[in-house]
Amino acid sequence: MSDGTAARLPGWHATTILMVRKGDKVVIGGDGQVSMGQTVVKATARKVRRLAKGEVIAGFAGATADAFTLFERLEAKLEQYPGQLARACVELAKDWRTDRYLRRLEAMLLVADKSTGFTLSGVGDVLEPEADEYGSAMAIGSGGNYALAAARALMPMALDAEEIVRRSMRIAADICVYTNTNLIVESL
Repeated sequence: MSDGTAARLPGWHATTILMVRKGDKVVIGGDGQVSMGQTVVKATARKVRRLAKGEVIAGFAGATADAFTLFERLEAKLEQYPGQLARACVELAKDWRTDRYLRRLEAMLLVADKSTGFTLSGVGDVLEPEADEYGSAMAIGSGGNYALAAARALMPMALDAEEIVRRSMRIAADICVYTNTNLIVESL
């Protein structure tokens, strides 16, 4: 929107997406809120999905149409490199960074399979979370830092990955006005 339209429209804010890996389980959870300016326009958006015949889970923050374009591209990369999530993510990030059309997409992805997980961004980032003796966590979106802080605090407790995601997302929703408690949670 280089014609000045973007300056006149209120910004779309959306989402908290959190990935937690603990024990033999990885969980990605996302809230359902989409806001425009100070208005909630949808409370039950589905921002977490299964890909690659259920072998990969992914969540997005950012523009919905852009995220679905990236999901489709990632799915194609996963078909091209079956069982190689890291390679598929790197190849997508290369395309995203260099392709003129993809460069304009405004979204971020969190993706995971049973063994690895990554944050992908349009600037070419393919980041794997740092793990400690309790597990690992990553988050994106407007409430991501709140959810991540809560998850890190909960990791040493006797909670499984799904319960950590659910509690952390509730904490983020209590703090971030662009996050709600209508959660979609997927696990492997």
